[in-house]
Amino acid sequence: MPRGVGCMTAEIGRRSFVTLLGGASAAALTFQFATRAQAALPVVGFLNSRSATEAAYLVTAFRQGLREAGYGEGQNVALEYRWAEGHYDRLPALAAELVNDHVAVIAATGGAATGLAVKAATTTIPTVFTSGDDPVKAGLVTSLNRSGGNVTGIGVFSNQLGAKRLELLHELVPDVTIIAFLVNPTHLSSAGQLKDASDAAGALGIQLQILKASSPTEVDAAFASLDEKPAGALLVGVNPFFNGRRDQIIALAARHAIPAIYYYREFAADGGLMSYAPSLVDGYRQTGIYCGRILKGENPGDLPVMLPTKFEFVINRKTAKALGLTMPPDLLAIADEVIE
Repeated sequence: MPRGVGCMTAEIGRRSFVTLLGGASAAALTFQFATRAQAALPVVGFLNSRSATEAAYLVTAFRQGLREAGYGEGQNVALEYRWAEGHYDRLPALAAELVNDHVAVIAATGGAATGLAVKAATTTIPTVFTSGDDPVKAGLVTSLNRSGGNVTGIGVFSNQLGAKRLELLHELVPDVTIIAFLVNPTHLSSAGQLKDASDAAGALGIQLQILKASSPTEVDAAFASLDEKPAGALLVGVNPFFNGRRDQIIALAARHAIPAIYYYREFAADGGLMSYAPSLVDGYRQTGIYCGRILKGENPGDLPVMLPTKFEFVINRKTAKALGLTMPPDLLAIADEVIE
């Protein structure tokens, strides 16, 4: 081969190698920039007392609220999840993890216990709670209008509706004199719920039969006790643990052929007889919106605790027929939704 041709070939090879090397370097720099950009995204910590599977539909609502506020997960915000799996004693450690990760804001969801755990872990990181308890009585905030400090949230106020649920149940089965009340004794609001339900039962001339359960086996045992002391209807107390055991509770109510009223629409949609409550899905959406507003610079202490504006009364007519019940026209007339 002529010497000139060999030199030219070598030069072309050298240039190709340099070009390839330059391309690899550019790719590496691009990856580094992308990694740094992702790391620079503000992080929202999402702490929940339930499991990821049980709360999947609520996370969807939370993300929707973030999008409405201008934030998309993986685009201009990152989410860090922590799940207590129904074990409330895990909440303080999980809250501490998010604080140590220096997240920008924490969504404390799944009941007042979650919000209180985060509140105890930090006085500086903005926190948005979602809770069915009265936020003032629970100690989450000192005022609904202007929470002050680093905490605000969405008060679903489902826990305070036990008396109304009992009235609706009594209207359905007016001849029933004993109504069972399923409650989780480990939950913060159980004492308040018991008092409200007892006062309402006394006013209606009804005897309450208290069923206590804080584990799946205890739920089974609670329903089994109905065989010994039969009640004519069932009021299910508000509790995130019961949310996660929704299928179990609905199935047991059907097996024991007992009319029951629940505290969120999801129960009636999944086969429960009736429910009366604010929209939990909308509560999580509003939590996402508040987190987005804080990311944009608003002070959580200046944001009032948001209260529900609509209460949903849902009747599952298919379940009523299976129980041999005829729904009174007055109840059907006030229902927001009738599931056929």
